[in-house]
Formats: sequence, structure tokens, C-alpha cells
Amino acid sequence: MLLVAINGSPRKNGNTAQVLRVALSEAQSMGVDTLLLYAWEGVSSAKQPFCIHCSTPCQKTCFQGTKLEEMFNVLCTADAVILGSPVYFATVSGPLKAFWDKTRSLRKDLALLNVVGGCIAVGGSRFGGQETTVRAMHDMMLTQGMTVVGDGDLTGDAGHQGVCAQQPAEQDQEVYQRTRILVRRVVDVARVTSELRRKNRSRSH
Repeated sequence: MLLVAINGSPRKNGNTAQVLRVALSEAQSMGVDTLLLYAWEGVSSAKQPFCIHCSTPCQKTCFQGTKLEEMFNVLCTADAVILGSPVYFATVSGPLKAFWDKTRSLRKDLALLNVVGGCIAVGGSRFGGQETTVRAMHDMMLTQGMTVVGDGDLTGDAGHQGVCAQQPAEQDQEVYQRTRILVRRVVDVARVTSELRRKNRSRSH
């Protein structure tokens, strides 16, 4: 089983990356393979960093042979995805949005259908737009037909929609525990839905 985390921040070692590394560590403790991708690296390698909808279905013209294509090839094999983004004006970062727009190239192959997803947002203040950012990431995932995981029960609180962190992340007393809870839920759901993904991917080839 593979869990891929996608860092929507242009900072490789910023607050979002710190929380995502905790997520990956928790998944690894459950026997899951993990990989961390940086959205900015992918979109900056493309000939056109922003999708201009130049073909339907997408022919990958703007990113064939690039780092972004390599990332998408990995993403196609994922059982679970954790999206992480800093809050930019109450929504996701530009790099993450540009990265995800280009995943339209994966839709015809059903590559992300029934992949399980969870979300992490980091804001500059306690009420800094984290929940609206998480909901935006949910919408991005749902458009790919992914299975979105949010809160647990009262004994396992990951945050209603997902993990909402305040920078600096290392001083947020709840964020790491909530991240671990979210990842455990994502992995549990991914394990029981693995046959759905296998059927979808075999059907698309």
C-alpha cells in the first residue's frame, strides 16, 4: 500500500511540510509505503505551469517528459493521498491548485477513482481560513471521484473536515495528534477499499 503526501507550499521545510512528515511517519508505523511530493517542483517543470485546457481529454502536451509527469506516474499507483496546503486568502495555495488542475490528465484512466484522501491546512492564525482551505481540497478530490475522510469520533478527533493547524506548527499542541488520527483513518479506509481501486485500474487499461 502506498500513501502519497502532496505539499502545496512553495517552502520545502515550512510548517506544511513539518505536519506532512508527521503524517508520513504515522503511515509508516502502520506498514504503509510513503512518498512526499512538492507541488511547486512539478508545476514549475511544465512548459505551461497553469492549465489552459488546450485539449480534451488532456494530451499532457505541456508536461510530457517533465518532473510533473514523473509525479503523476507515482500518483497513479497511490492507495491514499494526503493534501497539505498553507492558507492563501482562505483557500489553497497557487502551486497546489495548478498541480491539481493538471490531474485532469488522469481522469480518463480512472487513476484516482476511489483513492482515499485526507487534508491538512496551515494558517497564520487560529481562525485563519483553515476550514475553507480544507473544504476546497475536498472539492478537488471529489472531482476525481476520490473517497474523502474527515473526522473520527469523540475519542479520535482529527478535526471535523481535516487537520487545521496554526503556524508555527511545532507550537500547536493539537496538530500532530490530530494528524496521526487522520492518517490512521485514511489508511484503514484505504485497506478495505483496495479491491475497488484494483478493479478500476484494470478496467482502464
